[in-house]
Amino acid sequence: MAEIVNLRAVRKAKQRAGAQAEAAANRAKFGRTAGQKALEDAEAARAAARLAGLRRERDPD
Repeated sequence: MAEIVNLRAVRKAKQRAGAQAEAAANRAKFGRTAGQKALEDAEAARAAARLAGLRRERDPD
C-alpha cells in the first residue's frame, strides 16, 4: 500500500524550510555587531585616506 501523505503538512513544512533559509541569509547579511560595523567603517576610511595620500597631483599642462 502507498503511504498516506497529508498535503497540508507537506506544504507547511516546505514553507517553514523556506523561511529558515531566508532567515539564515538575513543573519549572514545583517548579523554584524555595532563593533564590527564600526571596525569595518574605520578600516575603509583608513584605506581611503591612504589612497588619497599616495595619489600624485597632475600638472595642468
